[in-house]
Amino acid sequence: MVSDLTFMQRALALAAPGVGRTGENPSVGCVIVRDGMIVGEGATAIGGRPHAEHVALARSGDEAIGADVYVTLEPCASRSVPGTACADLLIQARVARVIVGARDPHPHANGAGLERLRAAGIAIETGVMAEEARAQNAGFFAKWDVR
Repeated sequence: MVSDLTFMQRALALAAPGVGRTGENPSVGCVIVRDGMIVGEGATAIGGRPHAEHVALARSGDEAIGADVYVTLEPCASRSVPGTACADLLIQARVARVIVGARDPHPHANGAGLERLRAAGIAIETGVMAEEARAQNAGFFAKWDVR
């Protein structure tokens, strides 16, 4: 059976080419897995939009229902257009579990994305390859992480 680490490694690999090319946003990778098979994947687009979750969900369609989602950073909880935050889209897609590399310190996430997913009954696992996820977007974390 393929492990959570394998799918998170794939998400990190998807994000890698975008590092430093996503504007103010971090470069994030997202892999959607159902029954052990990848059904959708994506990365933050050059310039920062769309986010990785948007791309992966668009590619997976209804295959996202009941799926596991591997995302290198916590899904955002707030966007300028209501209902388009990544956490909201994952809830609407009816995914079963979200596995997160690192918590996102930006005010549009910072735990709120995870809380929203939990409140919707989605299982959450955090800290899978967190060091790698943080290192991949070191500049983003240097700006926003005040711990």
